[in-house]
Amino acid sequence: MDKVQAFGKNITASFSPFATRTQQYVKEQFGQTEDKTELPQDYIELEKRIDALKQVHQKLLQVTSQYSNEAYDYPPNIRESFNDLGRTITEKVHLLSSATSPAEAQAAFTAPPSAKPQPKTFNHAIARASLAGSQVLQSTNPSAGEDPLSSALEKYALASENVGEARLAQDRQIQSRFLTGWNTTLNTNLMFATRARKNVENSRLMLDAKKAKQGDKAHHGDGTMDEEVRAEIEQAEDDFVNQTEEAAGVMKNVLDTPEPLRNLAELIAAQVEFHKKAYEILSELAPVVDGLQVEQEAGY
Repeated sequence: MDKVQAFGKNITASFSPFATRTQQYVKEQFGQTEDKTELPQDYIELEKRIDALKQVHQKLLQVTSQYSNEAYDYPPNIRESFNDLGRTITEKVHLLSSATSPAEAQAAFTAPPSAKPQPKTFNHAIARASLAGSQVLQSTNPSAGEDPLSSALEKYALASENVGEARLAQDRQIQSRFLTGWNTTLNTNLMFATRARKNVENSRLMLDAKKAKQGDKAHHGDGTMDEEVRAEIEQAEDDFVNQTEEAAGVMKNVLDTPEPLRNLAELIAAQVEFHKKAYEILSELAPVVDGLQVEQEAGY
């Protein structure tokens, strides 16, 4: 029986603060309280800055999370078969170069895949379409020698595949060096700040509930519990001050950390590296295609 009574007291003790805070919160929502303990102005400014930082992380992550989706730039209007995705462009070009007949050339396109399906990116799709076009042109007129457009399309296919691989390398860098960091800030650091702010709000509600209790006793002329309630108020005030100082420290730490800016620099560096690589690949290809064009025009 004693154990049951003790258990009941423990439940009541743990539930009572929650009930007190909830009651105070409801009163405030319905305008049934006159006084509400104000937070320090510098604390309020920290809260505004934390809310802004959280909003920035949420908005940018909504967009940049696409770097975790391989097919974010893959054309939605095309349909590629399992065979289309079975081999790399480099592998197909190698098989085509050793083909001695149209049948062998076609077999190079339908050869069983040697590994996992090829990436579904815009550049890889361009590469596959270009190589398929090159093969169509060559197969319809095999006795006419090398077709300039067919040759250019094959070279463009190889270059496009390399650009696509560079884009995938960029995505991996962004995932590890930017997305991981910003998700950690949002889901861990800012979450700690949110939890600390919640502790402050709970402490304030408890303090104002104690103050309201003292006010009610004074209003009814019952002073038997004044000293006890005053002691409770002082304890609640101390807790409120401590929780506010702790939360302010947590928020300052989140706001002052250089990690988000460092992660953003990594995002930009990955993008620069990709665009530089793409520029180099296409710059090497452009004069080759220009040369094929000049030769064709000279014999036109």
